[in-house]
Amino acid sequence: MIESPLLLRLAVALAIGLMIGLERGWKQREEAEGERTAGLRTYTLTALLGGLSAILATHTHPVFLGLSFIGFAIGFSAFSWLEAKTQRNFSVTGVVAGLLTFALGAYAVLGELEVAVAAGVTVMLILALKQPLHSWLRRITWLEVRSVLILLSMTFLALPLLPNRTIDPWDAINPAEIWLLAILIATISFSGYIAVRIMGSQAGVALAALAGGLASSTATTVTLARMAREHPSASPLLAAGILLSGAVMVGRVFIVASALNGTLFLPLAWPLGAAGLVLLTVAGILFLANRGGDSERPDLKIRNPLDIGMALKLAALIALISVLTKWIGTGAGDYGLTALAAVAGIADVDAITLSLARQSREGIALDAAVLGLGVAVAVNTIAKAAMTFAFGAPKAGWIVAGASAVAIAAGWAAFLLAPVPG
Repeated sequence: MIESPLLLRLAVALAIGLMIGLERGWKQREEAEGERTAGLRTYTLTALLGGLSAILATHTHPVFLGLSFIGFAIGFSAFSWLEAKTQRNFSVTGVVAGLLTFALGAYAVLGELEVAVAAGVTVMLILALKQPLHSWLRRITWLEVRSVLILLSMTFLALPLLPNRTIDPWDAINPAEIWLLAILIATISFSGYIAVRIMGSQAGVALAALAGGLASSTATTVTLARMAREHPSASPLLAAGILLSGAVMVGRVFIVASALNGTLFLPLAWPLGAAGLVLLTVAGILFLANRGGDSERPDLKIRNPLDIGMALKLAALIALISVLTKWIGTGAGDYGLTALAAVAGIADVDAITLSLARQSREGIALDAAVLGLGVAVAVNTIAKAAMTFAFGAPKAGWIVAGASAVAIAAGWAAFLLAPVPG
């Protein structure tokens, strides 16, 4: 055990250099001695040099550390330039890694050890993931880059400008909160879209349905149902995909609602857990029964969900349902909220989920919110069964309808047997 704080900090600096040097040295392990500017030993000594320079600066003058860094940067860059000129390799990554190693060695002595270690691990990961990152960069499209820019603009430019207070007579519309909820759903949907892009059709129906359920379980249902119509022999497998995407939808409702209001976690866990478990179990049985067969591998064509039109429509829908929830909750009571949830759940569960979870913190009864969310999920599940009949083969429709009926019954039974606390 190291008792001296200074020795401990130097040991951390040495460890950081060793981590980065290990990654750099492993990448260049095929090169002969003397043909590379820096490897395992150089990066380890660089971190130690940074740490010792920081110690000397504390005993002399802070300028000493700056001069040491400049001297190291000039020498390291000069040798790297000679190497690049000889090998015609114009990558500046090694130079940046060397400068970071020196800086992290110095910070390990002067700053917080946890931050220094975390930064060192991050640098090592970024360097080690060169091939996957470059491969991902080659596959990314301008549409996806634009989507990320839109998401960042929504979060860091538009959100701070919106008033964080209610602005309507019903005390229901908080622009900043509604926009934040729109960002939340857009982020979840975009994550599902990226998952579909990465996995594609190679992983088969199960992975496609799993990723598609994150982006849009409705779009996934329509896509798989149409494939079932074109390939009736694959109906059980494609029905399994539809049920799996429905189970993901149920889980998404539970996670989002619980994140917005923690008191909903336990009341929702029983009914949504029971329904989701039934859907997941039936899907698993169907997948196991059809493994190794001539399975269809769908290529889900889910539209990029992060465009400004979608964000504005989602925000407007959340605002509208928020007003209706507040108005119906005070005027028509729990029955009105249940009816609203049923209507909203026909096409989409995200907006009603966000609205009921938020309103359950501010006025409507907890049991009314749980019932409304359950009804929205049930109606949406029924709608997916209807879509499977409408767009797919009858066999797939009957499988999805039967499993959906059992799931809804299980969820309703769990709701009755595990009443919501007052």
